[in-house]
Amino acid sequence: MRNAWSNKLHLFLGARPPLNWLFLCLVSVLVVIALLGSSSSSVYDSLNASVRPDIYTNYRRLKEKVVSDYLELRSLGANGIRDFDLCGKKRENYVPCYNVSANLLAGFKNGEEFDRHCEVSRDQQHCLVRPPKNYKTPMTWPIRRDVIWSGNVKLSKDQFLSSGSMTKRLMLLEENQISFHSDDGMIIDDVKDYSQQIAEMIGLGSDTEFLQAGVRTVLDIGCGFGSFGAHLLSLNLMPVCMASYESTGSQVQVALERGLPAIIGNFISRQLPFPSLSYDMVHCAQCGIIWDDKDGIFLIEVDRVLKPGGYFVLTSPRSRKERNSMGLKKGSMSIPFEEFTPKICWNFVAQQEDTFIWQKAADAQCHISSKQNTVPLCENEDVPSYYQPLVHCISRTTSKRWIPIHSRSSGSFRSAELEVHGVDPEEFFEELDFWRSALRNYWSLLSPLIFSDHPKRPGDEDPLPPYNMIRNVMDLNAQYGGLNAAFVEARKSVWLMNVVPLGARNTLPVIVDRGFLGVLHDWCKPFPTYPRTYDMLHAKGLLSHLASEGCSMINLLFEMDRILRPEVILH
Repeated sequence: MRNAWSNKLHLFLGARPPLNWLFLCLVSVLVVIALLGSSSSSVYDSLNASVRPDIYTNYRRLKEKVVSDYLELRSLGANGIRDFDLCGKKRENYVPCYNVSANLLAGFKNGEEFDRHCEVSRDQQHCLVRPPKNYKTPMTWPIRRDVIWSGNVKLSKDQFLSSGSMTKRLMLLEENQISFHSDDGMIIDDVKDYSQQIAEMIGLGSDTEFLQAGVRTVLDIGCGFGSFGAHLLSLNLMPVCMASYESTGSQVQVALERGLPAIIGNFISRQLPFPSLSYDMVHCAQCGIIWDDKDGIFLIEVDRVLKPGGYFVLTSPRSRKERNSMGLKKGSMSIPFEEFTPKICWNFVAQQEDTFIWQKAADAQCHISSKQNTVPLCENEDVPSYYQPLVHCISRTTSKRWIPIHSRSSGSFRSAELEVHGVDPEEFFEELDFWRSALRNYWSLLSPLIFSDHPKRPGDEDPLPPYNMIRNVMDLNAQYGGLNAAFVEARKSVWLMNVVPLGARNTLPVIVDRGFLGVLHDWCKPFPTYPRTYDMLHAKGLLSHLASEGCSMINLLFEMDRILRPEVILH
């Protein structure tokens, strides 16, 4: 039987086209991309517009890359495109670059063995990651927010039955489904009450006022199974669940299955793949991190990704027999934690029961004039924050992007904000107009596919728009986030993971300042997510970037197949 990946190619190529025809198509696509790139503006260029590259050298390199890709395609099958083997069962939930045994052998320890090490795990195979035996197409949004198929995640019935009472209160296992409740295992019984409590602690009358207070994006660390994030989405905020890689019962896998933004990440030894000044709020509820460990370097990383005036919310029980993630003693904050926060210019806002809130200083002058500040300012900040070692310094205090969250404009970018990023307004709005038109065309073509009566339980009526099958979308080469903006304007019920390729022009600060979710990623390596977690991939202009970086097109195609759900869409 022809496999899913070959079927996707055959939709475009027909039944077993000749290799010469494949080669001609590949050359044509690359040449068109090269011509478009040479004639277009600097929107998608990582080089300064004043630098004119050697056209002949670039053409020769492109030609060599085309030949290499052709030979690589040919090596996969002597007689056209062959059927690829399925990976073994143990790779059903396989995430590359996370191999604890290999990391230990390589000498990583003190928690770093649980970190991402692509240089160690060189076990990428040209095989198709198959779904579990009982896998079913996820339910349509928003049904999937509250109900998922238990066979789609690595959380067996035995694991569920052996879990603690908090997990049982969170989920209800019925037949082959998991239904989610709102408590998420937190101390507060109801997520809505918990959200309301946080709003009141920062001086708001209701959590519906988060947006008015400048809180748009929230990094939820150790998010459980995403119920807090699901509630924030209902308030039109953009939360993202971030949790460590787990081989079973993964928080990230379950959150993505529910259609909630999520990515694998941790606080161990490296910076997160987000730019500085990315989030309006960082939230941790029993996330298991010892925040005052290693001279507070984890708190400094939180400070790096927090926008000026942003909030750090920590919910952690005080009464435990052993030291918990905050180092709290019953009835009061521990001295190390209490003394450290002023050193990074955080103001203590409020405490209510087991929830504590700090606010990052809105004025960068605090870091210069404060006599208490013993944490130095960073000097070299030109290196993108892509899994770089954690640093013990305060970043971006002199950046033009140092704008307090309550001082930002709402809605679309203004010319003054574009000037902060050095972006030509004409180019910016040209890109947005292009994606508005492109999205209308996409949706017209996709409508027969994404508005479906499948899957449904017997007796259920067919879902109506916008209850569609497309929810998790990734833009592999996001530029300024124009596609995301077009989706928001069109009120489509999707969220986007905007990816800026490492080595391309770093437009990620523009994306996060627009209130969108975005990460840096090296597409020569696998993406940190579980298999079958995205409903749609979009990749305009990525092929030319791969050619310039010398990445393997075949490896990328297999990686895209790994993270795409069966019977979904690639553009």
